[in-house]
Amino acid sequence: MKRRHNMPFGAEWRDDGRVRFRLWAPAAHRVQIELGNGKQPMVLPLESHPAGWFELTTDAAKPGTEYSFRINDAQKVPDPASRFQPRDVHGPSEVIDAAAFEWRDQTWRGRPWEEAVIYELHVGAFTPVGSFAGVGERLDYLADLGVTALELMPVSDFAGKRNWGYDGVYHFAPDSRYGRPEDLKELVQNAHGRGLMVLLDVVYNHFGPEGNYLGIYAPQFFTDRHQTPWGNGINFDGAQSRTVRDFFIHNAIFWLNEYHFDGLRLDAVHAIADDSTPDILTELADAVHNSVDPDRHVHLILENDRNQARYLQRTTKAAASHKGKLHCQPKTYTAQWNDDIHHALHVLLTSEQDGYYSDYLRNPIAQLGRCLAEGFAYQGEVSSHRNGEIRGEDTRGVPPTAFISFLQNHDQVGNRAFGERITKIADRRTVRAAMAVLLLAPSPPMLFMGEEFGAETPFLFFCDFEKDMAAAVTNGRRNEFARFAAFSDPIARERIPDPNAPGTFAASRLDWKSITQSGHREWLGFYKQLLKLRREKIVPLLSAACSVEAKYEVLGVHGLRAYWKFKDGAKLTMLANLGADPLAGVIFAAGLPLYRTDNASVNSLQPDSLEEGELPPWSVVWSLES
Repeated sequence: MKRRHNMPFGAEWRDDGRVRFRLWAPAAHRVQIELGNGKQPMVLPLESHPAGWFELTTDAAKPGTEYSFRINDAQKVPDPASRFQPRDVHGPSEVIDAAAFEWRDQTWRGRPWEEAVIYELHVGAFTPVGSFAGVGERLDYLADLGVTALELMPVSDFAGKRNWGYDGVYHFAPDSRYGRPEDLKELVQNAHGRGLMVLLDVVYNHFGPEGNYLGIYAPQFFTDRHQTPWGNGINFDGAQSRTVRDFFIHNAIFWLNEYHFDGLRLDAVHAIADDSTPDILTELADAVHNSVDPDRHVHLILENDRNQARYLQRTTKAAASHKGKLHCQPKTYTAQWNDDIHHALHVLLTSEQDGYYSDYLRNPIAQLGRCLAEGFAYQGEVSSHRNGEIRGEDTRGVPPTAFISFLQNHDQVGNRAFGERITKIADRRTVRAAMAVLLLAPSPPMLFMGEEFGAETPFLFFCDFEKDMAAAVTNGRRNEFARFAAFSDPIARERIPDPNAPGTFAASRLDWKSITQSGHREWLGFYKQLLKLRREKIVPLLSAACSVEAKYEVLGVHGLRAYWKFKDGAKLTMLANLGADPLAGVIFAAGLPLYRTDNASVNSLQPDSLEEGELPPWSVVWSLES
């Protein structure tokens, strides 16, 4: 089976044995193509077309040919829509025959979202070899763990040998450090063969600081009317923005169709400025839904600090992927990373109060309860951390499956000065209680690579820039922490690892040998136990969960009761004591006991009755009433 997404730009290998090259260069008066990378490359002119387009179709190139564009007889640049950069961001692009890969997963239709258990990983740091093939070697392990979806941090070509991926500049080209395009396709295909979805992180809010040449020949790609943390915004709503919008819309469809990914996670969409109607997020989602096979399960996920519930609304309709049965479907986006639930839990576990944690100090147990029952903790409330701004929207009508829960991810670990995981800064007993809440609650859980076996390796911020850029990134990284009390002294900030140092990346690689140690094996067994229970008892409740009655109640200082009533009459109840003191006078729910943490002993609980009991510190009890 062949898969190819035809694009209106870039290099397209055609069935007639020729290559069509097309570049949008509205600021150029002349564009040429340079074929080959030897001493005597072939240089051919592109024909000028209206609206800033230049085009050439030739039989002088074929798959494997390296090429660059020459702008105004001077500047040589890679293809912004390159499918592969064999020699990094400043080198030539390579013509790729997208249909050369033979797919064998034609029966794969994805998985329903209610089955999602997400595992976020960095391709370079996940295994010692740091490649797509290396990830492939761990697929059986992940399937056995109970994961149903891998989420790859961005793989688009970035500058240097190592990077988190959010500095990518060639959005259609998998980074050559991880392998060739066919290696990524093989990873996706092999994951599907084990019942695993594969999601991809994409970055549509900025380009990386090195290797982006668009400003030379297409400055209309950016606008000074909108400012972002990275400078001028991408032009999604001004003059000549149609081509810009199409670039990113095609990118989304490209990954989903040509690479057969099961979904995309859009990074930091709150940093996308767009005053048009429909905005780029809505238009992109509509284009995706209209471009993929209707019988596929394809999921679009947001990271959105604004908590805009409007993007998460559902509709109930007959779906081909559910054999015509009524099903709860997203109107635009499937889910959002729920930072609120992380922040509330993190404060409960660590009492940290710097930065955005200051918004969760007053009553974190109530905010956790609201997250479990309603999705966001902030639904129009004032955020003191954001200087009194109103944050969030009402989540009524949005099911719990639209909110992805986590205690660790690349941001929440890696944006710490020393990249410490939660088990390094909180007692493992408290972390165990928090995960007993997250892994069995209706919202889909996400794990960060290695947390399931209690990995002790940090995940630090790393990159590989050169000279002035390297120094600027290192200094900028350290100065970000100046507002934190522990790093107010410049000498203290000097201890923060240099992102550009090779050792910073090396320290962030997972230590798989540690998994053989008893403590790590026990941690892994805990995760596997809860994920098995989730698959068998929780997931069947969620298939029709377009509308769920959910409530929460704060008990004492650190006690919490939450319940969810489903359409079939089932009622799922959670009792938790996330504090250091016992919680007396607790009324235990009727129904079948599903799970209790080890410290919630049978003697202290009577879960089959409505009698009062005592809940020990850092304990969680789940029950299910049919």
